[in-house]
Amino acid sequence: MAVSLCAEPFDPWLTLAQHAASLRKGDHGACASFIGTMRDTNLGDAVQSLTLEHYPEMTQHYLESLTDQAVNRWQLNHSLIIHRYGQILPGDTIVLIAAWSAHRAEAFEACRYMIEELKARAPFWKKEITQNGERWLHDAPSS
Repeated sequence: MAVSLCAEPFDPWLTLAQHAASLRKGDHGACASFIGTMRDTNLGDAVQSLTLEHYPEMTQHYLESLTDQAVNRWQLNHSLIIHRYGQILPGDTIVLIAAWSAHRAEAFEACRYMIEELKARAPFWKKEITQNGERWLHDAPSS
């Protein structure tokens, strides 16, 4: 199980491939993944950048707890969460989530659970820069 917070942009496909290559071959039959990227519009406005703020220890603990819940609930063989913080630009990857299990249903369900819980409860504070200035986002949209 791996959880990482990073300030710098990363290539989610390369990261996923590298992590998958480090796993023991044959112990899983499925991998489901989710990659979230920053859109250039939100709430009807063009968005120039997004700043994600967090308390590192609190956020790390939350993501580790989320991973533990998914691993135990769906009997995952492995899981991965990488989440950006700091300044993020349109098109940048914000989050990578992956779940490896014996069967696809568990991998899909666990991956969906982790992103939905993360979006609803992760301790990140989001500030957008738009053509009209800065704004803090309070209730994240569910999509």
